[in-house]
Amino acid sequence: MSLPAREPPPSADASLTLRFDDSDRDLLARAFRTPGDGPRAWRLNGEAHRISLVDGFDRLLAWPVLRGVTRYDHQERTALRVLREMRGRGILADEVGLGKTIEAGLILKEYAVRGLVQRALVLTPAALTDQWREEMETKFSLPFSVLRSVRDWDEKPFLIASMDTAKREPHRRSAQARPWDLIIVDEAHRLKNRFSLNWRFVAGLSKKYMLLLTATPVQNDMDELFNLVTLLKPGQLHTYDRFLERYVASPDRRVPMRVAELRGLLRDVMVRNRRGIAFTLPPRRVHSLAVRLSPAERRLYDDVTEFVRDAYWSASGRLPWTARLTLMVLQREIGSSTFAVSETLRRLAQSPLFRADERERLEALRQDAAAISSNVKADRLRAFLKSVDEKVLVFTQYRRTLLHLLEVLEADGYRVAAYHGGLSSAAKDAAVRTFREDRSIFLSTEAGGEGRNLQFARTVVNYDLPWNPLRIEQRIGRVHRLGQE
Repeated sequence: MSLPAREPPPSADASLTLRFDDSDRDLLARAFRTPGDGPRAWRLNGEAHRISLVDGFDRLLAWPVLRGVTRYDHQERTALRVLREMRGRGILADEVGLGKTIEAGLILKEYAVRGLVQRALVLTPAALTDQWREEMETKFSLPFSVLRSVRDWDEKPFLIASMDTAKREPHRRSAQARPWDLIIVDEAHRLKNRFSLNWRFVAGLSKKYMLLLTATPVQNDMDELFNLVTLLKPGQLHTYDRFLERYVASPDRRVPMRVAELRGLLRDVMVRNRRGIAFTLPPRRVHSLAVRLSPAERRLYDDVTEFVRDAYWSASGRLPWTARLTLMVLQREIGSSTFAVSETLRRLAQSPLFRADERERLEALRQDAAAISSNVKADRLRAFLKSVDEKVLVFTQYRRTLLHLLEVLEADGYRVAAYHGGLSSAAKDAAVRTFREDRSIFLSTEAGGEGRNLQFARTVVNYDLPWNPLRIEQRIGRVHRLGQE
């Protein structure tokens, strides 16, 4: 028995010719009686079958379908490491400005392309919900909606919610009643206290994968690190008592020990890329502008400082801790402006927490502050702004300082976008938009120092300095980030 010679297969580029018998005519007529989806649907179906055959995460399938996303090696390495080694549960702890949002979006898109994520939840500060929705839609083609009502938990498989809204009833119960394929928590350092409502809410969510995004996984002590890691992967750092015994060297829980061993455990759940190693951003140029206070301002500063010192230390056992915290706020405010401190002095002068003689001192200080109509530091800022011809961010800790500066700068003819915690989410978005389009100055409290992407500007003025240096880094990180030239 002989077999006919086998014809070589046609090349991949050869067109396919189909032949039909007359008996097939009726069958074909019935098949094509309604319009088909066309060749594009055929190609998409073939691509879907091809993707379904890819085994493991040896490469990222999501890159070709992204739009407007620059491909950085450190972001691709991070995504692959989370997918391969961490099984979709990781802390993205890159330094400010290196693109944690893009990394999270890339991981989410990869899971979605492979059919592994069909329900996803992003928890973020209220001011960042619309920014997240825009990023996910324009760059990743992910159909996210911002939470507007309780019905959204049932009707929207891709949802962005403010943490402060989601953690409270009736939203809390609805969020925790449904399983989520992937949960992303932005600014995850807000989960540092395991006794807080934030931490307990996220711990109660049913999730397969979870990403925690924070540039500052530790701000105060080692407890915060334990709480974040335990939320993500319970038991990774042992029990709390065992963690303290093995990895914490000081009573204030700020000094680690067995650092190499601890670093190995953290490597299983955390990725941290640093500037100059993962990616080199443009150099920072820092200038200190000296300010000599006026005699009245100097005298008020010294008198407030003296009162804070006297009241804080002489009141041992008498003042509650909350009152002592108020004294600390008073000291910080006098370093910002006389306008910031004036209202606090008025409230303390009426507080029963202080003795009569202390209230008299506070009232005298309030009157001194009210008598000062202008600040030398504001004049120094005005002089600096005249020397630059570009967009400038001005940060202050206090809204009363912001309102004073807003009045001064607008009187000078500047077009100012003001941003503070008292604005609605829509008003905050509008402030960023107008600054991008036609305003020369972005005047903001600390509310604008977290999460916002403002790299279309490059000059930052710290009108006052927070006592926590991480807040200064957050401020600078609004402009010193990927995309800055």
